[in-house]
Amino acid sequence: MNSLRQTLDTLDAFTQRVGHIVAWLLILLVLMQGLVVLLRYGFSWGSIALQESITYLHAICFMLGAAFTLQVDRHVRVDVLYRSMSLKQQALVNAVGSVLFLMPVCLFMLWTSYDYVVQAWVIKERSADSGGLAAVYLLKTLIPLLAVSLFTQALAELGRSILTLTDRDIGTHHD
Repeated sequence: MNSLRQTLDTLDAFTQRVGHIVAWLLILLVLMQGLVVLLRYGFSWGSIALQESITYLHAICFMLGAAFTLQVDRHVRVDVLYRSMSLKQQALVNAVGSVLFLMPVCLFMLWTSYDYVVQAWVIKERSADSGGLAAVYLLKTLIPLLAVSLFTQALAELGRSILTLTDRDIGTHHD
């Protein structure tokens, strides 16, 4: 079980590192949005590339922050029954949810996005707007990265649930 715990710690550390980077990017996102508003309404100047960069940054934060959100237990859940369950019952719900729902959805996203992302890379897809960013293919690459990072964190959550269900609970990992 020590190797499982070490693996969980490694997965958690990676997810946490990415989550903390994304948190800092959110500050940049807010500052950039403020700049766009200031430039637009204060100086009557706009930039398609700057506006698109905000969209890209939002996508980065949302898609790369999803696994961290799962790790710190802030994801969407119908909590009416869950909060009154014992730790073992919660672990069972988490394990079943990971195996039956989250992991298959991640695999489906990975599978269905493959051709979409490859095609974007083949043509080095650019913005359709004049003056837009020439990196749509990078933006689309976030889709499989979302799937892989969520799947990886789902494995960590499943491992933690198994430890709880087998009375080898390693304690909470949530900050």
